[in-house]
Amino acid sequence: MKIETLPRSPLLTATTRGKRWRAPVIGLVVLALAGGGWIVMQSKAQQAATAPAPAQAAAKKEKQEILELASADVAAIDTRSLAVSLPLSGSLAPLSSATIKSKISGVVEMTSVQEGMAVTAGQVLARVDQADLRARLQQQQAALDEAQAKLSLANKNEANSNALLKQKFISQTAYDGMTNAVDLARANVKSASAMVEIARIALNDSVIHAPISGIVSKRHVQAGEKLAPDMPIFSIVNLSELTLEAQVPASEIPRVKVGQEVTFKVDGFQGRDFAGKVTRINPTTEAGSRSMLVYISVPNGDGALRGGMFAKGSIVTDRSAVMPIVPMAAVHSEQGQSVVYKVEQGKIVVQPVTLGLRNEDEGYAEVREGLDKGANVIISRLDSLKPGSAVKLPANMPAPTTPQKASMLAQRG
Repeated sequence: MKIETLPRSPLLTATTRGKRWRAPVIGLVVLALAGGGWIVMQSKAQQAATAPAPAQAAAKKEKQEILELASADVAAIDTRSLAVSLPLSGSLAPLSSATIKSKISGVVEMTSVQEGMAVTAGQVLARVDQADLRARLQQQQAALDEAQAKLSLANKNEANSNALLKQKFISQTAYDGMTNAVDLARANVKSASAMVEIARIALNDSVIHAPISGIVSKRHVQAGEKLAPDMPIFSIVNLSELTLEAQVPASEIPRVKVGQEVTFKVDGFQGRDFAGKVTRINPTTEAGSRSMLVYISVPNGDGALRGGMFAKGSIVTDRSAVMPIVPMAAVHSEQGQSVVYKVEQGKIVVQPVTLGLRNEDEGYAEVREGLDKGANVIISRLDSLKPGSAVKLPANMPAPTTPQKASMLAQRG
């Protein structure tokens, strides 16, 4: 038996071929769409995982650009008077002192003061035995009485001689002799009177008085000792005012003037500053050191200072008015002009300044133009700081005073 295969219908054949071609194409399209969507989703997820939020990115960028300053990096401008000083040192000496010496010879009867005791001018300090002195005074007084009696007799003889001369009972020569006797008697009276005065002065000198007010620094004799003329008895110093004798190099003398202020310290008074003024300048230099002595008057009302103390201080040779002052560490030189790096509204600004008086010892300079009180300037050498850099001041730093704020504060004041 023979089986024959019938031919396919053209329509069915075309339909079958269309289905076979369309299925792979649709699968490829679906696969491509699915792959593209997966790639897009993975890219977005990766971007979301790696990229920060816009606010976080901006904050991180700002944090990286702003430099936070330390307290040691910035200084606030203040106003005060700036002084330039010249160092000096020397010893203190009492302005007035006295060594009382004996004017007479005798035995010391008593002394009423000792070292360290305060005395006033005219106070009795000691007495010398007056027995011999009183006897000598009486002797001289007797001699004076005798001379006066002889003068009285000579005057009577002269009167009688004058009457006899008029009656021509005596010669002119005899009368002249009587006149001469009167002159001699009168001279003897004067001499005796002077001797009485000397004896009286010696008696008064037996009582030792203080010539000045002050403090007894030395008692040279004791009661019972024998005094000789010109022998020292007491030494007194007046500590109400002292003199500081300081040596200054001759090259610095042109800077020193009478009336300049002096501040100094003394060993034992580290926490206290003493003051004085230049009163005199020695015109000649000291041999060897080639320096000159400057004499400084030092008031000592409370008596804290003593003679012989060593003082170390400085003379204010120049002083400015109350002006803004800037640390020298903040000043830079750019193109021959002095400038500072000022912090203004959170950024570094180059500010030209005009400087005046400078104190190298303190490290400050007077600012005549360019800065006002309250301005903040950079004092550290920070290489990363450039004009326009953003910075943040320390928390304990006072806010800078703007010109408008300063004007308002001035009007309120």
